[in-house]
Amino acid sequence: MSYQGYSPYNQPPPQQGGYYQQPPPPQQQYGAPPPPPGQYYQQPAGGYGQPPPPPQQPYGAPPPAQPYGAPPPGQYGAYGAPPPPQQPYGAQHGYSPAPPPQPPYGHPPPGAPPQGYGQPPPPPQQYGAPYGQQFPPAPPSLGYGPPQIIAWNGDDDARGLRSAMKGFGTDEKALIRILANKDPLQIHTVRDAYSRLHRRDLVADIKSETSSWFEAGLVSLARGPLLSDVHLLHDAMSGIGTKEDALNDVLLGRTNADLNAIKSEYHRTFHRRLEDDVRGDLSMKTERHFMIVLQAVRAEESAPVVKAEIDRDVNDLYNATEAKMGTDEMKVCSILSTRNDSQLRAIAYEYQLKYARSLEHVIRKEFSGHMEDALLFQLRSGVDKYMHHAALLEDAMAGAGTKDYLLVSRIVRFHWDRNHMANVVGAYEKRYHRSLSSRIKGETSGDYERLMLACIGERV
Repeated sequence: MSYQGYSPYNQPPPQQGGYYQQPPPPQQQYGAPPPPPGQYYQQPAGGYGQPPPPPQQPYGAPPPAQPYGAPPPGQYGAYGAPPPPQQPYGAQHGYSPAPPPQPPYGHPPPGAPPQGYGQPPPPPQQYGAPYGQQFPPAPPSLGYGPPQIIAWNGDDDARGLRSAMKGFGTDEKALIRILANKDPLQIHTVRDAYSRLHRRDLVADIKSETSSWFEAGLVSLARGPLLSDVHLLHDAMSGIGTKEDALNDVLLGRTNADLNAIKSEYHRTFHRRLEDDVRGDLSMKTERHFMIVLQAVRAEESAPVVKAEIDRDVNDLYNATEAKMGTDEMKVCSILSTRNDSQLRAIAYEYQLKYARSLEHVIRKEFSGHMEDALLFQLRSGVDKYMHHAALLEDAMAGAGTKDYLLVSRIVRFHWDRNHMANVVGAYEKRYHRSLSSRIKGETSGDYERLMLACIGERV
């Protein structure tokens, strides 16, 4: 069975002289009838007093023609009927939609030189260098850029937080209500207001008044996305052993701008280079893999998919794995670490088309251990980020016992972009045929449960 919203994996790309994506349909408006089955939930326009960005195509909506690079059926398992249409996620909060869509496959951004299918291929590049260096870089994600002054006052929330923790007992529900629905810029404003008004540190007060995984979630919210990532990395490499899952979550599949922000904040916070600490905790070829990642030389998302380059990567991946005795691990690591999501999706499509087996199957066969996990993480993130993140949440709850460390960090990280979280919630229900909220309720309890549900947009 093919994945809802996609055509079968072996369907050829559209014959239009290149790899173009159909233009997105009009955005679903709040108050309008729900989208047809097969779409994930879409955010209404507006939020925090900002004008909405241009509309985005609803995730999973079937286009008029098959887009180049669609994932194969069975990539993430077989799916049954789509969930019933639901109210768009976050409508009651007024969150902003995701950024506008990237240019279609094969189309350079405005002002860039044409480089579509049919054009002469670019000069050969050394592995480790990104495609399309001339294309404009993506800006940092919200909360990863320079500090900003916003037209929003956090004094009332700062007073509410102090009141919830002052005196005998703690008002846990007030802490959840105040912290779980703020965007990264508002969290920064509240934290500064708390320090200015009360001459106290918000994170330190939360640690003194709460405990266990409820404390971990509140602390991660209070720190904001960038500081949370930095502390998660430091904790993953402190003590005996390394939490490889945390390294993968924070560092893989990120934009160059976010990676550079993480490296700078890590050095500012701990007075150590992130590269040195990663190198000290990993070894051999896995260390070299992450050194490529930390160079932050990934192709920008504005770089188009060029057929000649995709064919070259497919051939190189085959020659580095199935075509020889042994595996050229670093060539595979370099390709998957320096291509953008659209290019990875196209590479996976063409590999399946040419060799009648999935690239994921090849990675599983040729690699093992942490390197296998990291490569699969990069590939899945490029092919279908929403479904990949849904699978990460299930992985944190599956099996004997809950991996609370991963559940807290992943839910808090995804919640910073409410439109993204809405799509992850929809992807989870599509894949596992149950709601994410019901799954969380079965694995958590008390204030910890209420905090996690609030972060995915449930009323608590």
